Amino acid sequence: MLSADFGHLERDTRMIDASLAEWIHIDVMDGVFVPNISFGFPVMKAIRAATGKFMDVHLMIIEPERYIERFAKAGAQAVTFHAEAVDDVRATLIKTRSYGVKAGVSIKPATDVSVAADVLEDADLILVMSVEPGFGGQSFIEGTLDKVRELRRLIDARKTGTLISLDGGVTLENAGRLFEAGCDVLVAGSAVFGAADPKTEIAKMLEAE
Repeated sequence: MLSADFGHLERDTRMIDASLAEWIHIDVMDGVFVPNISFGFPVMKAIRAATGKFMDVHLMIIEPERYIERFAKAGAQAVTFHAEAVDDVRATLIKTRSYGVKAGVSIKPATDVSVAADVLEDADLILVMSVEPGFGGQSFIEGTLDKVRELRRLIDARKTGTLISLDGGVTLENAGRLFEAGCDVLVAGSAVFGAADPKTEIAKMLEAE
């Protein structure tokens, strides 16, 4: 939703709600962990009121453990924090699950995949960043595919059922390769909201699977 028209947020949310997209992805940025500032609790509640879709919240903030409960109460169904923002990834995942939501951990492009691999048994979701977090519209970092393939191998071998999500530079042109590499979830912003027909663009991306 970071790429939606904020002046018409309800309209754009309802458009996604009527599309084949399965999740609504909310990027929360604090201006500290990443340079930009985005959604807060009031905006998130407004989005929640305009959609019945699964709400996936991505926290790009410092001290995320302080806010997870509030996001759960605001309607989040999955909350993902950054491994780089916490002292104990496993403990934060367990705490997140205690609020009745799915728990995810995200890793930046420069973060080694082992950080996520070490906590697969405690994570419902691994969010692999294929751009630097904090800005929409960036180009996809090709080396990210190696991380996805490694995670896919480990998840399948250990049978944890952890979902692999990928965020950044997702387009119709690369969606098929991303699914083939092992992604379960693709987060697309600019490619959807910048399309002439966003709902058709979403359908085509899903067909690439």
